Amino acid sequence: MLRSRWIAGPAAGEPGPLVAALTDYRAHRLLDLPGIARQGRSLSRLWPTLPGAVGMWLWADIGARRVGSLSVWRAEDDLHAFVRLPAHVRIMRAYRHRGTLRSRTWRIDTLDRTALHRDLTSGLSLHAGGA
Repeated sequence: MLRSRWIAGPAAGEPGPLVAALTDYRAHRLLDLPGIARQGRSLSRLWPTLPGAVGMWLWADIGARRVGSLSVWRAEDDLHAFVRLPAHVRIMRAYRHRGTLRSRTWRIDTLDRTALHRDLTSGLSLHAGGA
């Protein structure tokens, strides 16, 4: 699995509790993966400006045709505002039928990147059999 560096958001350093969100998108065709990854990377450029964004990793498992993110938010409302962003909605509509998306959110007391990385790898192994 490839993983980006940790990308801090404007709410970095906020005390907990916080909200973590794991997304796991599995493309039906390997040929769609570069475009999906490129779109996700372009969306990550907005990260430093997103209200309530604490930090995130992008990840990819090319062999399994899977890409996604693990993000941390100050509150669920901040995560929902991101999901409704026009740029995010455009990407989701464009790739909706080209793969399967799974996601999960949970509360964390504090930002512990080591624990989050364990959550990332264990969460992804749960979906390894995938769509």
